Amino acid sequence: MASSRKKVLIPIAHGTEPLEALAMITVLRRSGAYVTVASVENQVGVDACHGIKMVADTLLSDITDSIFDLIMLPGGLPGGETLKNCKPLENMVKKQDTDGRFNAAICCAPALALGTWGLLEGKKATCYPVFMEKLAATCATASESRVEIDGKIVTSRGPGTTIEFSLTLIEKLCGKQTAVDVSSILLPRPNPGEEFTFTELNQTNWTFEDTPHILVPIAEGSDEIEAISVVDILRRAKANVVIASVSNSLEVVGSHKANLVADVLLDEVLEKSFHLIMLPGGLNGASRLSRCEKLVNMLKKQAEANKPYGGICASPAYVFEPHGLLKGKKATTHPVVSNRLSDQSHVDHRVVVDGNLITSRAPGTAMECALAIVEKFYGREKALQLAKATLV
Repeated sequence: MASSRKKVLIPIAHGTEPLEALAMITVLRRSGAYVTVASVENQVGVDACHGIKMVADTLLSDITDSIFDLIMLPGGLPGGETLKNCKPLENMVKKQDTDGRFNAAICCAPALALGTWGLLEGKKATCYPVFMEKLAATCATASESRVEIDGKIVTSRGPGTTIEFSLTLIEKLCGKQTAVDVSSILLPRPNPGEEFTFTELNQTNWTFEDTPHILVPIAEGSDEIEAISVVDILRRAKANVVIASVSNSLEVVGSHKANLVADVLLDEVLEKSFHLIMLPGGLNGASRLSRCEKLVNMLKKQAEANKPYGGICASPAYVFEPHGLLKGKKATTHPVVSNRLSDQSHVDHRVVVDGNLITSRAPGTAMECALAIVEKFYGREKALQLAKATLV
């Protein structure tokens, strides 16, 4: 029944970490929870970190009297500071605590918001490593766990722990079986915190003269985590990443109803050259990308020039396979659609690089895929630095 759906609030601000926010939003929505994304700014559109734009469902000021089963705070700077300084949000979170309902925060938000508001005194909590001292100063017992639970407060460390964090909260709200069901679709890392790896065949140098230029096309129904993981991680590496909408609007609705905002329409970059074209998945999104003749032509030219291209989740099966872009290549894809690949020899690998092609399986493998791209362009040391910084 609709009335039994758990209600979750996720506030966002200018400078919110988009990978954390979008993962929280979409993973919780997969559980059947009714997730409200609320801007604490004066408008629903916010400029998140790494040049990524987000659009909230509503303004926080319009829902301050609403009751939620869970309030989840994403991190990012200056977003975390803005959340901390938002008095209506502070009042909502404190009432949540008084009433015995769940509060959760990740990255800098446990120390900056929950700790500053006095909610962590005597509690065990974790946060992003550089905020651990500040966390301890709030009279919390600082933990280095990837996810920490103390009563009705759940905290976590950063972008690379967000899926674990969100699944933990699903288990608390909806039960273990729901968390297991969602996890089976996401395919989170079985060994979180260990050094990331990927499968490479027919090793080829991905060379470039200066800054790598990367195109990430999106469509209605594209998977939000997969798209933003690539953009977020590659922009951290200082790559020039362009998000291009294949629809007639810059704003598209992702596979779990989060609003994605492109930098340009695909028509504006048809004649431009990219070192990599990288497609997110999402069944409906991949189907739309496959039907975009202009994008398919770009991909074919990319492949013919032996320049890198790739896809995550449904895109290898729905875009590359039917258009002959996997001929002679080993690839992986999401288990649900793996029977669509003519060569299924590597479908159980999380990330596969075969020459100039990179493929990956699911939202839970997207950060590993993005780090593999960093390694191909910048080398292993740079990729490991970013893996450490994002807590993969």
